[in-house]
Amino acid sequence: MTYGYIRVSTNKQTVENQRFEILEFCKKEKLTVDSWIEETISGTVEPKKRELGKLLSCVKKDDLIICSELSRLGRSLFMIMSVLNILMEKGARVWTIKDNYRLGDDIQSKVLAFAFGLSAEIERNLISQRTKEALALRKNEGKKLGRPVGSTSLKSKLDGAELSVSVMLLAGISLNQMAKLYGTHRKTVKLFIRKKNLDSRNNLEQLQKIMSQ
Repeated sequence: MTYGYIRVSTNKQTVENQRFEILEFCKKEKLTVDSWIEETISGTVEPKKRELGKLLSCVKKDDLIICSELSRLGRSLFMIMSVLNILMEKGARVWTIKDNYRLGDDIQSKVLAFAFGLSAEIERNLISQRTKEALALRKNEGKKLGRPVGSTSLKSKLDGAELSVSVMLLAGISLNQMAKLYGTHRKTVKLFIRKKNLDSRNNLEQLQKIMSQ
C-alpha cells in the first residue's frame, strides 16, 4: 500500500503543490498512490489528534508513505523522530522528496530507527526538565531571563544530541540531512561534531559495540 501524505496549515495552493510534487515523483519512480491523507492543521498538534495518527495506527509492514519533506510530519525534532520511530518499528517505509530520505527495511534505516527512538526518549525525559531547572535557577538568582541584546550564546542548539548525532554519523547520514532534522545549518552541525569529537574513531567504535550488544 502506498500512501501520499500532505499537511499544510492554511494555504490551499501549498496542498496542490505538494500533491503535484508527489505525483511527479511517483511517475519517475513508477509508483501509484493508493490512498491520500490530506489535512490542514498545524504541525505542532500531536499526531494522534491528526489524520496522521490514523495512518500510524493502520500502516503495515512494507507500506510506503511518501511526503514532500520530513517537516510535514511535525514541527519539532521530537515529534518527527517519534513518528519515524513508530513507522520503522512497524516495518513501513518513508520516502521524502525534498530531503531525499529513503527509510525502509535496511541496515541504515534500522540504525536510524534506533537513533530516532533514542533521541525522542532523551528529549522527552531530559530537555524539558533541564530547561525548567535552568530557568528556575536564573529566576532565583534574580537574573533577567533571555539572552542580553547583542550577545552570543556559548551553547549549541544541538547540546544534548551527542548520542543521536553519533548514531547518525555511524549510519552515514549526511550533514545536510542532520541539519534539516535539527532545523539548523550544516556548518552548525559540523562545528558541533568537531567540538564534541563525535566523529573520532574511538567514539564511533565504542558506540558500535554498544549497539551490537
